[in-house]
Formats: sequence, structure tokens, C-alpha cells
Amino acid sequence: MDTLRIGYLSTMYHTAHIIKELGWVEKYTGAASQWQLFGTGPAMVEAFGAGIIDIGYIGLPPAMIAIGKDIPLKCIGGGHVEGTVMIARQGVAAAVTDQDIPAVLKQFEGSRLGSPARGSIHDVLIRHLIETYGLVQTEVANYPWADLIPEAINEGEICGAVGTPPLAVLASKWYDHSIIIPPALLWPFNPSYGIVVRKDMLGRPNLLEQFLSIHEQACNFIREKPHEASKVVAHAVKIVGTDFIREVFAISPRYCASVPPEYIDATMRFIPVLQQMGYLEGDLSQDDVFELSLIEKVHPEGQHYKKS
Repeated sequence: MDTLRIGYLSTMYHTAHIIKELGWVEKYTGAASQWQLFGTGPAMVEAFGAGIIDIGYIGLPPAMIAIGKDIPLKCIGGGHVEGTVMIARQGVAAAVTDQDIPAVLKQFEGSRLGSPARGSIHDVLIRHLIETYGLVQTEVANYPWADLIPEAINEGEICGAVGTPPLAVLASKWYDHSIIIPPALLWPFNPSYGIVVRKDMLGRPNLLEQFLSIHEQACNFIREKPHEASKVVAHAVKIVGTDFIREVFAISPRYCASVPPEYIDATMRFIPVLQQMGYLEGDLSQDDVFELSLIEKVHPEGQHYKKS
């Protein structure tokens, strides 16, 4: 029997939790599954490099950094876009439109901002914003687990932070923090995660197509029946309830397995940013990053992330 060794993150809007909890790999593909939890995308990259996992739920910037280091990976499917938010204490001015962003960020000039691990999509985004808007002497503190960030804000270690929608809900419910830059304003259509595989897995196209099919089924479940999907995820993660997860789903309800041109364009726009930051030495083409033949069979219709 084939076995899929799957790396996943604690991020609650990833379909990994639904597929794992409901046993869909075994039910729909006939393969066995082994799931390994990682704290960050860069940690998952190390596991890919060591040959520990075959397939993973990961942000595209860490995957591109890995590809640039000759780790043989390909993105074969999407999952979600616009999954980074910026939070701070209540009372900090928030952005309503993209024109507000310079003034919002100026509040943090000369301070420290928090982010998940170096090389994560959140880290890349906040460093890019600091550089773009010329925030003098503004530093980034990276945390191995995003759950540490709200307490760091409360303790004064950092003044604000970027992270996932679950981080934003956690910070709002238990720390009285609020979103000051919503996901759509930070980097429109940014690929918050995709389905990435080791290149040698491309020799098992039927299995990968089956996995992408259940992944799309789970994306649809989250998008179309968030209340029911949140019950499944709550049972899977066991640390928060249904209402919490439903709030997570609602912050950036952009779920789909497809890889449309908008997703690709937003991904490739990261390349000069990664080069400028020293995360990527060479150049990458679309073909270096993506293998689209499988998802085009599984998801031939238009994208469901959002209306054009």
C-alpha cells in the first residue's frame, strides 16, 4: 500500500485538519497516511530536504527559498490566499484602505515588530513593508511559534506583529488586540499556502490527483459550510472551540485548490523581494516553482478564491 508522508502546520484553515480528522486519504485514495506537525514552513523545508516527508502544506516563499537551494520541490496546488494580518494593541490606528498603510506603519518606526520564523511568508511580508516604507531602525523579532506573539506584545517585547488569522483571533479574544492591517491590504492575492511535493512524487500522478481532489473537497467544505467545517477542525485541534475556528475562517475566506494566474503572479512577485533580502541567490521561473498539470485535471473550472 502506498503511504503519503504529509507535513502540516497548526494553521487552522489549512485543509490538513479536515482530511486527517475524517480519514479522507485512506477513504478516498486507498493509500495510508503519516502526518507530521511542524511549527513553521522553514522547519518543514528541512524535513523535505532530509526526505522525511513527501507532501506538505506550506507558504510559497519558504518553498521558493528551498527550491533556490536545490531542494527538489514543486507546488502542485493552491489552498488559500491573503493569509497574513497585522495586529497591535487596541487604540493603534488601523488601515481601512491601502492609502492608510504608510501612516499605520509609521507608528512603528524605531520599534520592534513580531513575526513567525525567518523565511516564512509573514516574515518576508513585514520585512518588505519595512523596506518599502522606509521605517528607520525598525527591527523584526522572529518567534518559533506564533502563539508566543500576543504575550510578547503584552510584555512590551514588540509593539505589533504579523501572522495568520488564527493569531489574530487569539490576540483579539484573550489579549484585547485588534487587526490594524487586514489580509487583503498587505499583499493582494498573496499565496498563504499551497500543496508542495518532492519532485520524485510526480511519478505517482494518480495518487497526487486523488489527494488534490480531496483537498479541493475540503476547501469547498470550509468555504460553503464553515459552521460544519469548524466543528471538524475544533475536534481535530482540541484546543479551541467551534466559534473560534469559524472566526478564523471568516477573517480571510479565500479557499480553493486551484492555481489561477493571479495566484502565480502574486507568487512570482516575491522573487525580487526574496533576492533583495538575501533569502534567494539565483532566479526562479514559473516552471521552477509550479507543476500545474495535475491541478488542471482536478480543477479545470475557474478559481473560487474570490470574484475577479
